Amino acid sequence: MIEIVKDAETKKKIARTILEALPEWFEVEESREQYIADSPHRIMVASREGDEPTGFLCLKETGKETVEIAVMGVRKEYHRQGLGRQLFEKAKEIAKDEGYSFIQVKTVKMGMYEDYDRTNRFYLGLGFKEFEVFPELWDEANPCQIYVMTTD
Repeated sequence: MIEIVKDAETKKKIARTILEALPEWFEVEESREQYIADSPHRIMVASREGDEPTGFLCLKETGKETVEIAVMGVRKEYHRQGLGRQLFEKAKEIAKDEGYSFIQVKTVKMGMYEDYDRTNRFYLGLGFKEFEVFPELWDEANPCQIYVMTTD
């Protein structure tokens, strides 16, 4: 079940639980802590099994017409079961209802790291289109790939 999370402390708890369980993607402590600190200020959708969070997604406004998937994580034992797609579909519905025309996401360019290649294939499978690569936005070892789609 996918739900919208409103409570700030609950958002932080969910973000911490999921991100700390995914060190392959969120190993840089400073970045991970920033995602957690920012989560109360974002639109969050989350899933849980019982009392345990299984995944979440946060949206942030990046322009008058655009939101970005600021951070997303699904516990590894729930990968490839449709949970990420469900989180995204709920977030896309919210973005459209809030009047946004576009959704974007930034990730590491395809071909750099196996874990991120899976992430790229996930976003492409959702219907995102390649928009632009910024080779040095983050650093040379992590060229930033931006994907976009409409909310229609």
